[in-house]
Amino acid sequence: MIDLYFWPTPNGLKVTLLLEELGVPYTVHPVNITKGDQFKPEFLAISPNNRMPAIIDTAPADGGDPISVFESGAILSYLADKHGRFAGETPRERISVNEWLFWQMGGLGPMAGQAHHFRQYAPEEVPYAIDRYTKEVARLYGVMNTRLERAPYLAGEAYTIADMAAWPWVAPHERQGQDLNDVPHLKRWFDAIAARPAVDKGRRVGEAWRKDNSVTSDEARKVLFGQDAR
Repeated sequence: MIDLYFWPTPNGLKVTLLLEELGVPYTVHPVNITKGDQFKPEFLAISPNNRMPAIIDTAPADGGDPISVFESGAILSYLADKHGRFAGETPRERISVNEWLFWQMGGLGPMAGQAHHFRQYAPEEVPYAIDRYTKEVARLYGVMNTRLERAPYLAGEAYTIADMAAWPWVAPHERQGQDLNDVPHLKRWFDAIAARPAVDKGRRVGEAWRKDNSVTSDEARKVLFGQDAR
């Protein structure tokens, strides 16, 4: 039913977590971002920002032609709405889910991504950038910790796509220079989600591909970090 165009990054794993929770059949199509698969015309036709993940739903709810969706947050919203799960039960709950989903898309993901880049992948050490993004991720972890002191999940009482969006970005916390012992409520949340069978299965999709395709090779750096408007 779902064709998933994927590579095992935090943004890609958001979608596999949800698909496993929903129990929806899906076929994975690898998009090897270290080799430039994201720039192939057939992929750009469904993901014009040359970023994965993207999906094609071959059996949309309206019974019409297949629907393609790009951007991880949009994919989560689309699938949750279609199946009526994990997006909140009431209008107020949906507002909370969207707040935290958009917070992840606009804050946690980009800032953690910059922390990863300057701590792990930059060709030379840039102390200001490392300090700047490590501290910003720490601030965002603090925001989550404060929220999770008052509620079991980001959007409130229920596990939702907001948690599925944030969890894969917290998983590599050590590479972001973070210690979950400093944020006990966030750690409780992280461990509880990690124990879910669907999360354990979803996080392992494509696990071996990352090991076989180094992001630190010169070729991969040029593909991932050397693009401009052309």
